[in-house]
Amino acid sequence: MNKKTIPDKTAKLILEDGNIFEGKLFGYHKSLAGEVVFNTGMVGYPETLTDPSYKGQILVMTYPLVGNYGIPPMNDGIPENFESDRIQVQALIVSEESKSFNHWNAVESLDQWFKHSKIPGLYGIDTRRLTKILREHGTMLGKIEIGKERIKYYNPDVEDLISKVTVSQKEEYVNGKKRILLIDCGCKKSIFSNLFSRKVTVIKVPYNYDIDKEDFDGAVISNGPGNPVVYKQLITTAKKLIQKQIPTLGICLGHQMLSLAAGAKTYKLKYGHRSQNQPVKQVDSNKCYVTSQNHSFAVDTKSLPRGWQPWFENLNDYSNEGVRHEKLPFRSVQFHPEAAPGPVDTAFIFDEFLKDVK
Repeated sequence: MNKKTIPDKTAKLILEDGNIFEGKLFGYHKSLAGEVVFNTGMVGYPETLTDPSYKGQILVMTYPLVGNYGIPPMNDGIPENFESDRIQVQALIVSEESKSFNHWNAVESLDQWFKHSKIPGLYGIDTRRLTKILREHGTMLGKIEIGKERIKYYNPDVEDLISKVTVSQKEEYVNGKKRILLIDCGCKKSIFSNLFSRKVTVIKVPYNYDIDKEDFDGAVISNGPGNPVVYKQLITTAKKLIQKQIPTLGICLGHQMLSLAAGAKTYKLKYGHRSQNQPVKQVDSNKCYVTSQNHSFAVDTKSLPRGWQPWFENLNDYSNEGVRHEKLPFRSVQFHPEAAPGPVDTAFIFDEFLKDVK
């Protein structure tokens, strides 16, 4: 039989509530488990799949066709077209995986990228039905099993996932007199790029770094994966920044860490916010922004201590989307001002932070 006519191997996605979806494998063939989440973005899959916040998660794309514009080249060093140097999801679930691709900058297909990255994918799944189940039940654990192989479920919320995506040592990028400490919890490349382009020196450090070693003018706590309450050492670091009154910006997980350090509480959302079109309102005005988001946890606005106030709120479920201190230079946002993928309507957040620094 001609190799091109060999049918793709089948596998099953098994949810912890007992629902089973059978699909066809692409990419690397292996059984694995993780937390099943969905993203509603229509484009930007190279950026989405390389977002470290997806560590430990099996991602379902609600848009039916994925892979049609292929994969751009992965350059050495800081990647140009990706948010990190590798695929971060456990696995990908799609309705249809494009067997052909067409884009001037593409060098390989989604299937080829997943194969050499040793990440599995499933297509031919009714992602509409799957997403409805996730929306009704909420995010749940799941596993992909091939043939007769049987594996256990895996809950990433109890594990230190940041240690798998943070830098291993300090990295310094000189571009100005002001020095910004970037605490890497799984930092997206675009956060770094937005800071560096604003003529500051960026000192990127691991999430468990001793910040007392460094001299800096401001700090950014980046996005990252996992349950924020797991990272006690990082909360302690954020408390140091508050005590020293160092201008600080938290983004996504960084927002949760700064809030926890201030004395607030976090909770897990039913199915998280993962899309490029989340409407967010600035609390003290009528301004509304379209934002890109990827997170499972949120800050409880009612638990904010005296001196801290909500800055943004989500207009879909009215969950907290940002906090700031009434007098001191601390601010954080749950959404991604750097987007990638998504709109850059809120990139001014970086400018607001650097005003605090300067």
